[in-house]
Amino acid sequence: MQLDFFPSRTLTLYLAKLFVVRIAAMLAILVLVLMMLDLLSTSGEILAVEGNGQAELWTYVTLRVPQLVARFLPYSVLLATIITLITLNQNSEVIAMKAAGLSAHQVLAPLLLTATVVAAISFAFNERVVTRATAALKAWEGNEFGPVPRESGIRSNVYLIDGNHILTATTLSGRGDGIRMTGVTWYERSQGGSLSQQVRATRATYAGPGWKLEDVSRFDVSSADTETDAELVVGKGISPAQIELESVDPDAQGFFELSRSIEAYENVGRRTSELRAKWWHKLAGPLSAMLMPLLGAIAAFGLARSGALFVRAIIAMAMGFAYFVVDNAALAMGSFGGYPPFLAAWGPFLLFLLVGETILIRTEE
Repeated sequence: MQLDFFPSRTLTLYLAKLFVVRIAAMLAILVLVLMMLDLLSTSGEILAVEGNGQAELWTYVTLRVPQLVARFLPYSVLLATIITLITLNQNSEVIAMKAAGLSAHQVLAPLLLTATVVAAISFAFNERVVTRATAALKAWEGNEFGPVPRESGIRSNVYLIDGNHILTATTLSGRGDGIRMTGVTWYERSQGGSLSQQVRATRATYAGPGWKLEDVSRFDVSSADTETDAELVVGKGISPAQIELESVDPDAQGFFELSRSIEAYENVGRRTSELRAKWWHKLAGPLSAMLMPLLGAIAAFGLARSGALFVRAIIAMAMGFAYFVVDNAALAMGSFGGYPPFLAAWGPFLLFLLVGETILIRTEE
């Protein structure tokens, strides 16, 4: 028995079923509560837009829920681990398993296998659902919850530089020469960097070269005069290729799409530390679910002897939440260049893997 990593098939399925049910329950509770709190703070902004109603609230829910699921799935695995192990321990099932010759690792093996499957599902869910929902939601928020454009490749809050001048857009859709912008503002600055003219337009399309603004309102800073024009071409130094590079949002791109974006950045000599850290984290993030049974294992073993069930559960929860704090801090440091991208994404995972394994071996093996 000690040479087999997994216990019997019956016991493996029993533990996996308990674990899956609790993961689903905890995830549903977390997402439901957090979605309600989110709606309380956001529904006013959505309904403030003329024409928005209950349908738009449901649209927001469908775009926000995937983000909440992706973010809090590891938390759900952590809480499900603690609840499952505490229940097994209170019913003396852990004692029975160890009395039958199972090691601590064998007791945890079905939970680790289940968490691995959950991590794989999480990665696929992020690739197929979360990235698209994030792109659409950011575009909608950038448009102040107005009508959501239906084109693919939607990006929001675009910021571009042409020498001393700046071009911004609320939303951007399309690719290449077919790029279209809405909510456009052109800031024309003098050689000294001071603002000389501000131009606002409802739309902008590529004029080859430059960008043709439509429904233009120009404000001259020196004379404080405002003029209107039907069209105006600006930003001749800004190309569609530059826009596609400037508009990369790692949260709205999948693993393989982001790989191509990073390669394009590197080909033109651009800094890729932040993108590279987010790229690695698209793997490390879902895999964090695999850590949770190991970090929560302290809640399963030794409770009957010590009589400190509540204390050990708190320790397990603290270790799990400490991982998320360190993970977010390391990712932020990687984005600012303080850590190498690989270390920023994988450092917390490897560190807590060693910590959890060390505690398990020293206390139970």
